Amino acid sequence: MFQRMTDFSKFEINKIHDAAMEILKDIGVAFHDPEALEIFKENGFKVHGKTVCFKEKQAMEYLSTAPSRFIVRSRNPEKDVAIGGKDFALLPGWGAPFIIDNNGDQRNALMEDYIEFCKLVHTSEHLDMMGYLMVMPSDIPPDISHLDMFLANLLYTDKATMASPQDRQKAIDNIEMLSILWGGRDKIQNRPVTVSKINPISPLIYSEEMAGALIEYARLGQPLQFPSIVQAGSTGPVTLPGCLAILCAETLAGIVLAQIINPGVPCVIGNVCCSTDMRTGGMALGGAEAIIHTKAITQIANFYGLPCKSGGSITDAFFPDMQAGIESSISLFTALTSGVNMMDQACGILACFNAMSFEKFLIDEETCGYVRSILRPMEVSDETIAMDQIKKAGIGGSYLTFPETFFQFKKEFFIPKLAVRGGYDNWQKKGKKQIWERATEYKIQRLASYEKPFLDPDIEKELKTFVRNRKKEITKR
Repeated sequence: MFQRMTDFSKFEINKIHDAAMEILKDIGVAFHDPEALEIFKENGFKVHGKTVCFKEKQAMEYLSTAPSRFIVRSRNPEKDVAIGGKDFALLPGWGAPFIIDNNGDQRNALMEDYIEFCKLVHTSEHLDMMGYLMVMPSDIPPDISHLDMFLANLLYTDKATMASPQDRQKAIDNIEMLSILWGGRDKIQNRPVTVSKINPISPLIYSEEMAGALIEYARLGQPLQFPSIVQAGSTGPVTLPGCLAILCAETLAGIVLAQIINPGVPCVIGNVCCSTDMRTGGMALGGAEAIIHTKAITQIANFYGLPCKSGGSITDAFFPDMQAGIESSISLFTALTSGVNMMDQACGILACFNAMSFEKFLIDEETCGYVRSILRPMEVSDETIAMDQIKKAGIGGSYLTFPETFFQFKKEFFIPKLAVRGGYDNWQKKGKKQIWERATEYKIQRLASYEKPFLDPDIEKELKTFVRNRKKEITKR
């Protein structure tokens, strides 16, 4: 079958792999956590100071223990999430310090915003999991905000959730909260109930915070996502294959550490790579290069037998305008059609990760539904060919008279909530509103319809007590 966006050849994939192995052997990867370095030493890896070097055979043996597919449990079993193979999961934006409102004004994000995003994720037909750090609440001290954010994740939705990777202690706190939720640490040992995002610092560094969190989650057998952010022209070579070689080296180093600690712990190889805007030195997140990287990472992940992660509806725009729509929809569509298995940033991101927008969240969410509908397998059978209807309608007949049309259209068609259809006069009578204006109105409806999912009152009380006590301990230091 002819494709305009071509895949790598077997030779090209092997060339990138060989380059990554050469980087791991001759340059190595720095780990700034003493325990991580000790683990590598104890398992026969060459360690110089904080740099770990990897032989290809060593690395590949450990990589072979990571599964190609896994399931993340939610407290509502109907919302369990499969990641890998043909399955994919969509999640909201991550890590934005600001909110951009429907006037285009930017303000600091608040905990109230975080809770509203939790409610929107819970009521979403198209998002599969709760994220973490959807915004960075400025009204809560950063040393305790992980407690409030993760508590909100557990209380306001019964979907599966991501957890804090910000440092070792925050990971331990979130693990303790998960243990309370699930009835004990033994109930979640090697039973995935969360995913944590471990970001290497390009090029080729794992901070003490990230490595410490990696170790804690790996010990518990909780899945780890490794999204590398190599910037072509600044933190990586200007050539995209060179960036891919660095991406492979640094992400595989983290996955190897996880497999040493707990063979079989699920790991997701990731990519949020893009080019550097040479006019400003900043990230060109909405550029064509980021989309090419996304296409490439799915092939690389497949080569290693791992699930893959990419960014989703990402853009450099500062408002949910046409630029945001173009960049976000192309990015989302390319990622999912290429075979990405896990997508943070599927909804809400503006300003190159720096801001979230409620309006863009809802527009992106509709785009997610649109793309899911396109990707849904088409069933070809006697029932779907509907020959009885075709014969009844005959030449020049209308299918609007058939009851089957009205029974089946909601299943067969994607029906948008925000996109405009119908006549011009109708749109004009309704105020000629742009899509972001309709999204503002829809947000009010969605939040008004929210119902908090049931949680055993004793478990909720125990979670809140833990959070309250931990805050006291932290603030006394």
